[in-house]
Amino acid sequence: MKQSSDISEKMTPEESRASMGLASIFGLRMLGMFLILPVFALYAAHLPGGQDRTLVGLALGAYGLTQALLQLPFGMASDHFGRKRMIYLGLALFALGSFIAAGATNIETIIIGRVVQGAGAISAAVTALLADSTREEHRTRAMGMIGGTIGLTFAASLVMGPAMYQFIGMPGIFALTGVLSIAAMAVVKWVVPDPRASHFHSDAEASPAKLGGVLRNTQLLRLNFGIFSLHSAQMSMFVVIPFLLERTGHLDIDHHWEVYLPVVVVAFILMVPAIIYGEKRAKLKQVFVAAIALLLAAQIGMAASMQSFWGIVAALTAYFIAFNILEATLPSLISKIAPTGAKGTAMGVYNTSQSIGLFFGGAMGGWLSQHYGYSAVYEFAAGIIVLWLLAAIGMKAPPAVKTRMFHLGAIDDAQARALAAGLQAIDGVFEAGVIAGEQVAILKVAQRGWDEASAQKLLEGYTHGIGQ
Repeated sequence: MKQSSDISEKMTPEESRASMGLASIFGLRMLGMFLILPVFALYAAHLPGGQDRTLVGLALGAYGLTQALLQLPFGMASDHFGRKRMIYLGLALFALGSFIAAGATNIETIIIGRVVQGAGAISAAVTALLADSTREEHRTRAMGMIGGTIGLTFAASLVMGPAMYQFIGMPGIFALTGVLSIAAMAVVKWVVPDPRASHFHSDAEASPAKLGGVLRNTQLLRLNFGIFSLHSAQMSMFVVIPFLLERTGHLDIDHHWEVYLPVVVVAFILMVPAIIYGEKRAKLKQVFVAAIALLLAAQIGMAASMQSFWGIVAALTAYFIAFNILEATLPSLISKIAPTGAKGTAMGVYNTSQSIGLFFGGAMGGWLSQHYGYSAVYEFAAGIIVLWLLAAIGMKAPPAVKTRMFHLGAIDDAQARALAAGLQAIDGVFEAGVIAGEQVAILKVAQRGWDEASAQKLLEGYTHGIGQ
């Protein structure tokens, strides 16, 4: 049996093409989502119906509702109708919604466009295609490329959105998102290779049979509530923050990037050591809880700085430091806590919770600012983050584990159960799962000092390669 070090540690050219191509698809689509955030509320105020900030909030968050409803069905449909076919459909819907919004002359039509945009819920289908196109030992790296692309896209959008608004306006930005979606279809067609075979991957796809167990897992529920809260606060904030920057800083909308650029750069620089400390020192819970507390402080600071430009900038900086840390650590916590055979299902529920948060935050931010003023938005965000902080404090510290995956030959269910029991008894193994249909053994093991030799000895005769 070969050690992982004997297997090529580099992706094949085909895997690299697939990973970079699918990461770019996520990036192009997310760019379309994020570009409007820092400028939309100010633009909408000049549209018929846009004086009602409840409708503005609905327009910002509407895509999250249809995305939440259709994300898991899109992924499951890709098992039956083909990955690329469902991705094409989703990108076409997103482009259609973008062009509807680009041609809108009132806020109601933009809401319709955003609903159609959200119906192109391709995240699960793209993840499934990535799993088909990469070996297990490289899948975490490939998913990291996608996560990094989304993070960079969000940061870039805060700077690019106001700058682009100056030159092409909001209809132009919406039209550009439609063009980017069509460009993403070209990437799927000509850059992303067709997978040699498509099958279900428990580490990347949601299984209806495992939904009940995931939804009953109280530790996962805390994290799902966390991502819901994080994006509720984010979306509600962007209903208000453009007006505050304009009013307190006397900044035209095309100069808002001058605030976002330094804030985002400082936040990114300060995020990195916090995450490294949490992962390397097994202090992830402490870093996580501290980041939630900082997020709460940022919301309180926003509410207290309604008349102070520099107070708002300081609160924004604290917010983005906390946001970046939490956005990066939440998926890591899901991976550490989710059962070995249900990681894909856990991530599916997590992503759906995020989309619901986007809708809820936009709707609540708009309604509260319309009826109770700007400070009520931050009081709402602070309230929901207090609940999250209490839930996080009561969370069990995640085990300091890493995941190892062993590739098996043909194995039946009885052998799988026996092998899993044997692996579970090995020193340093926190959890072992053997999935006969996928011919893999997935182990959560101690980051240091687990008895790998005993595992390999037990797996002799079953294994034809090993990944991590």
